[in-house]
Amino acid sequence: MIKVLYFAAIREQLGVGEEQVAPESLATVSDLLELLRNRGGAYAEVLSPERRVLVAVNQEYADDARSLSDGDEVALFPPVTGG
Repeated sequence: MIKVLYFAAIREQLGVGEEQVAPESLATVSDLLELLRNRGGAYAEVLSPERRVLVAVNQEYADDARSLSDGDEVALFPPVTGG
């Protein structure tokens, strides 16, 4: 299983902090994001390609092409802004 963690506004909008996703047919971060978006509703909105989402795989920043393996931990969070 791939453990998916949601942080900050993403967690608030989805109403869930974490979940397990079966790794079948998930070769990359892009595949995972597409799977989640295809659920529709809040997932489609908050993970829309037009919205910037930062990704970390096993606590290292990753891009959409990063490969995934069974047992990975993927964190999704919005960009941090400061002032």
